[in-house]
Parts: sequence; structure tokens; C-alpha cells
Amino acid sequence: MKKQTSFLFYILLIIFVFVVMFPFLWILCASLKPAIELFGSNAFTPFTKHPTIENYVSVFTNYPFLRYLWNSFVVSTITTLYTVFIASFAAYAIARLEFKGKTFILGLVLSVTMFPQIATLSPIYIFLKNLGLTNSYLGLIIPYTTITLPLSIWILVTFFRKIPLELEEAAKMDGASIIQTYFRIIFPLAAPGIFTTSILVFIAAWNEFLFALTINTEEKFKTVPVGIAMFQGQFTIPWGEIAAATVIVTVPLVILVLIFQRRIVSGLTSGSVKE
Repeated sequence: MKKQTSFLFYILLIIFVFVVMFPFLWILCASLKPAIELFGSNAFTPFTKHPTIENYVSVFTNYPFLRYLWNSFVVSTITTLYTVFIASFAAYAIARLEFKGKTFILGLVLSVTMFPQIATLSPIYIFLKNLGLTNSYLGLIIPYTTITLPLSIWILVTFFRKIPLELEEAAKMDGASIIQTYFRIIFPLAAPGIFTTSILVFIAAWNEFLFALTINTEEKFKTVPVGIAMFQGQFTIPWGEIAAATVIVTVPLVILVLIFQRRIVSGLTSGSVKE
């Protein structure tokens, strides 16, 4: 009975993984097909008899794709560092300090994430336009912070609450200030949660499309999602190049998650069980 249950479990697991990975695998196969096989009856065959890397070469030779990658990397990295830095202080204050209305503040912070992105696009664009920040890195970092900061605070509050209060009391007895206690004791212990939050913020900033499309319209400031969306010819859409660019952008994120999957899982589950 146990063997049958185990066998059924693995069968269902394989089916689930295949369903989840199917879109990416299909894009990967499409990126290796010649242009002629992407249309007609050959478009529905998963594999090709004539694999080619022409689409990958074209991505870097016919488009400023390296520039897109650099823009996304700069914006995502700065957004991650800034957001996690601010969120860690805010989350620590909400988790540890006693003041009136902190539950309301935490709920208000979380409610910010419930607004549709399109609803905040116009006022943010007008604000950045008046400040002259459109077509700049800072013009994306500011709205990206509004997206990622509330969720970062909410996640980090859980990790700070799990850290034993006795450690802070002992540090206070030794004469340490709140800042010293935070950097020397709390911050190292909350490293798994901060690391997990950083990865989630980076991925969110890397994949963001709507703000990047609206705020940065100049070619030299476009990010990867917008750059890929602009892949189009005069009469046709270059699906092979789009597929190749998608694979190039996705693979680093997949590798990053696979390398740090244990830390991510431990960070997401940390604080879920009361000790």
C-alpha cells in the first residue's frame, strides 16, 4: 500500500512539474528553431531537426540587449538595497518598539499593496514628470520602492518577532544602544529573512513592466521586459528572438533561486512556528 501511494505521489509530482515547466520548455525549444519553423505546421512541434543559435546571436547584434540588461540590473540592485535597508528598520520598530497604533500602521502598510498598479500609474508619472525624473534610473527606483517596500516590511516583521527578546535585554544590560543592538545582534540573526526578502524584491523589480514602459521611454533607459516587448519588425513579430531573449533573462533568475533555494525556503518558513 505504501509503495503504491509513493508511486502515485511521484507520478503526480512529475505531472505537476511538467505542467509548471511546460511554458518555459516550449519557449526554450522555440528559441532554438530556425525562423521558418516558427510558423505553419512546424510551429506546433516541440523539437527541431535543425537547431540553431541564430536567434540568440540576433538578440545581441540587432538590438541593444546588453543595455537593457544593464538597466534592469542597476535599477533592480539599487531598489533591492534601498528597499531592504529601509524595510529592516521599519519592521524592527514595528516588531520590537511599543507605541500606539503600530497594528494599524502595519495593516495600512499592507493595504498599499492592494491598490491596482494601473490606479497609481498616472499620479506617480505626473509626480516624476514634474520633478524631471522621467527617463532616468531614479524615476524607476522610486515607484519600484512603493511596490516592494510594504511587502518587505510585512515579511521582515515576522522574522524580527521570532528573535528572542532576551537577547536585546541582555544587550541593553551591557549598555548597548538600540542601533548597536540592531546591527550587532538582531541584523545577523535576521539574515535569512533579509536575504529572502532581498531576492523577492530583486525579482519583482527585474520583472516589472508597466512603470518601466510608461516612465522611461528613451531607448537608453529601457529595461529588459520593455525591451523584449519592443522586439518587432515592420511586417512580422520575431518570435524566435523574443523566445531567445526570454530564455536569456529567465535563466539567471532560475539559477539564482536554485543556488539559494535552501536559504529562501528557510527564510520563508522562519517564524511560521511559534517556539
